[in-house]
Amino acid sequence: MIEPTDRQITGCHGELAVREWSAPHPGWIALIAHGYGEHSGRYQWVAEQLVGARALVWAPDHIGHGRSPGERVLVEDAETIVADLETVRQRVTAEHPDLPVVLIGHSMGGLLAARHAQLHQQHLAAVVLSAPVLGTWHVLDLLEHDEIPDTPIDPATLSRDPEVGAAYLADPLVWHGPFRRPTLQAIDQCLLAINEGPTLDRPTLWVHGEDDELVPEADTRTGIDRIRGDDFHEHIYPGARHELFNETNKAEVMNDVLTFIGRTLNT
Repeated sequence: MIEPTDRQITGCHGELAVREWSAPHPGWIALIAHGYGEHSGRYQWVAEQLVGARALVWAPDHIGHGRSPGERVLVEDAETIVADLETVRQRVTAEHPDLPVVLIGHSMGGLLAARHAQLHQQHLAAVVLSAPVLGTWHVLDLLEHDEIPDTPIDPATLSRDPEVGAAYLADPLVWHGPFRRPTLQAIDQCLLAINEGPTLDRPTLWVHGEDDELVPEADTRTGIDRIRGDDFHEHIYPGARHELFNETNKAEVMNDVLTFIGRTLNT
């Protein structure tokens, strides 16, 4: 196991907790944006695979998530988290100015990564979107209620591996409560901004599980079609659920991701 180094970086609303995993002689930077309610520590296996491919990995806990400060899972403006990602990118590239940056976002982190890429494409070598919240998202229907129902994420939707769901439920840094109205509103506004924003001119890979009930592939595709650039690639995995990096075929997914990155960076 590769132990991460803990960093603290000042974001828009406080000191962000950032995990860093490093190869001895890194050839590129992987910046990971995690999903709603979780934290960067859940990407240990992912980081180890990236380090094995000569990456320097930085992964912040978004404000209100994991070990970062703030009211739990409260996001009043998604653009501030996008700005935090840019702050982290600036910090890591200041320390490693010659290394290209690949932005990897999962779920809500895919939403944030897509928006970041729209705003800062010139600073990225490539983008990887894992089951991103794009286009439409059925969870936003909760906004129609006067009081948001207590409908936490069902761990069975994450992976076909039951141990993933069990670990998710037992993780004290994961949020297990209801969605917050401001957060859903912020996601809704970010979706609108992405739909009205530019296409992605950076090489982009979209990976998604065919049996993803939490973020259905068909809903995401409506947003993907709005931002799809000329250098765009996709893999849809039959039978896979939401967390592809924790799925029973995660080795296949990671191989596809690393193949895409290696081809893009010519490594």
